Amino acid sequence: MTRQIVFTTRAPKPPATYSQAVKAAGLVFVSGTSPHNPATGTVTATTIQEQTRQCLTNIAAILEEAGSSLDKIVSVTVVLADEDEFGGMNEEWLKWFPSNPPARQGAKLPVRIPGLKVSIAAIAEA
Repeated sequence: MTRQIVFTTRAPKPPATYSQAVKAAGLVFVSGTSPHNPATGTVTATTIQEQTRQCLTNIAAILEEAGSSLDKIVSVTVVLADEDEFGGMNEEWLKWFPSNPPARQGAKLPVRIPGLKVSIAAIAEA
């Protein structure tokens, strides 16, 4: 099986320990993607809705680079810093996936990163 590392400057640069995404076996595996602005490298959004929007914008850019798109996502993991923010995250989520949403699971962020409220990982058809 061949695998291709996916990278775009239209999404935040990942740490040296992982890739933005890996394309393999007909799928694109997008790493946990934060709400960092790709141009500044900082978390500029303050509300959970804004941060969810930035995460999904970043994921869309990564998927496009891989030859895929948001509508090809089959599974997502949403990681929240505070479970009380679920309603706000879901409010923004529904704007992006109003029908036929991907499978989804949630988790709690295991570490505190200043200003970070959400991270989203995704698996999409290539």
